[in-house]
Amino acid sequence: MKKILKFIGKYKIFLVLSVLLATVSVILQLYVPILFGDAIDQIVAEHQVQFDTMWVLLREILVLVAISALATWIMNMINNHMTYHIVQDIRSQAIRHIQRLPLSYLDRHSSGDIVSRIIADTDILSDGILLGFTQLFSGIVTIVVTLIFMFSKNFWITLLVIVLTPMSFLIARFISSRSFEMFHKQSETRGNQTALIDEMIGNQKVVKAFGYEEKASERFAQINADLQKYSQKAVFYSSLTNPSTRFVNNVIYAGVALVGAFMIPGGALTVGGLSVLLSYANQYMKPFNDISSVITEMQNALACANRIFDLLEEEEESPDVEGTINEVKGNVSISHVDFSYDKNHRLIEDFNLEVDPGMRIAIVGPTGCGKTTFINLLMRFYDVNQGNIKIDGKPIDGLSRHALRSSYGMVLQETWIKDGTVRENIAFGKPDATDEDIIRVAKEAHSWEFIERLPKGLDTVLHEDSISQGQKQLLCITRVMLCLPPMLILDEATSSIDTRTEQQIQEAFDKLMKGRTSFIVAHRLSTIRNASLILVMKDGKIIEQGTHEELLAQGGFYNKLYNSQFQAV
Repeated sequence: MKKILKFIGKYKIFLVLSVLLATVSVILQLYVPILFGDAIDQIVAEHQVQFDTMWVLLREILVLVAISALATWIMNMINNHMTYHIVQDIRSQAIRHIQRLPLSYLDRHSSGDIVSRIIADTDILSDGILLGFTQLFSGIVTIVVTLIFMFSKNFWITLLVIVLTPMSFLIARFISSRSFEMFHKQSETRGNQTALIDEMIGNQKVVKAFGYEEKASERFAQINADLQKYSQKAVFYSSLTNPSTRFVNNVIYAGVALVGAFMIPGGALTVGGLSVLLSYANQYMKPFNDISSVITEMQNALACANRIFDLLEEEEESPDVEGTINEVKGNVSISHVDFSYDKNHRLIEDFNLEVDPGMRIAIVGPTGCGKTTFINLLMRFYDVNQGNIKIDGKPIDGLSRHALRSSYGMVLQETWIKDGTVRENIAFGKPDATDEDIIRVAKEAHSWEFIERLPKGLDTVLHEDSISQGQKQLLCITRVMLCLPPMLILDEATSSIDTRTEQQIQEAFDKLMKGRTSFIVAHRLSTIRNASLILVMKDGKIIEQGTHEELLAQGGFYNKLYNSQFQAV
């Protein structure tokens, strides 16, 4: 609640206005029973009714009810305004925070679970906050003002009501503590369900290709059963609150009626006065019913808020600095670098490398040897555990991440296009590029051939499955070539492209890499024969380095790796 209040604090003026309107509405509603009581007391006996006074009182009641209704309507409008802006702020902060989280967090959590926290959990939190504003404010004011009015009417009956009230609190507290646990499990399970749906639908071709449909359905059914179980228990516990508190309230109401009835013959109370106290007893107890219902919803909302704030409180990547490189020459120095994803399992150990400007560095080795990890360290997607990496003599942790990453053009094996036009996808890193520039680069990257065939050319809107994997990779290559970065990183950049197109793109890359420091990760060793230096990695260490000819002449690991391409299976 304290964390939510930090977001609410931005809207203090609306909060104060809402409380004031709630107070006005409640006071007017509670003054109405007094007027009704006075009106009843105008009926003295048969043929002794003070109609003139009664009509005046009834007109006053009508005016007060109208003003109270207007105040409640405006209060609800204000509460809606506050609630949706608070949720908007939470979602905006969550998205900004995700952009600053280290990749390690995103690696550990499924995208479906993160989406569930930002969308579903904030929606439920929104409902809880809205109910809280609408019911809690009015409820608390109603309780306080009702007691004041009741004390003004009869001290002993009011004292009876106060003595019996804690029973409602105890019952509500007992039930809500158990419902919170179930709502928390419900929220977690809903996140797992979203993650599974995202995973299965996003990879439906693989699911069908391997006949995994039945197993996927079984996994979903298990999660769905857990969600049903936790939801049912949460609803069961929460549904006990209202009838339980209503039972206590009815006991209180009966007590007021009984005690008041005994007071009337002695003249300590009039019939009108008793009707006022009964009305107040009812008004006094109604907020407890409302608040008990709100507490149930709030348990669900707070359980969801817990997951949202877990995300918001995740430690961000180390603070950025303002360091920049005015003109990148491309000298890269790596000195005694150690790194591991898991502290118990060292991946890269004592890595050393000196790269002169314009060199082409090829990185080869068996799967899992640390090639892509090395690229992640160059781009500072992960920070090294020990040692340092320098560009043109400046440590990369002394540069802003934007300055560092804008120094590289990166084409990955895992392609990515956003939902948008072909133009937007190509100009992703250079939004001010002209169509002439885009078309020229697309022709160099050999992507223009298929772009021309699209229904609207550059204006064709692409989705994840709009084009083939190879075409996506061509777009990613075009995107990098448009930016003309000082350095290049090519991680299996042509893995999804046919041999003929790959040869043509290789020519384009040769032009692009001329004079630029380039790092090339490749499994097809024939594509790196012209590299200035080939690093052979195994178990996170460089075990061999040299040119293609030098490494073949050594007859070591690289020689075996290269010749294995041509061996018959």
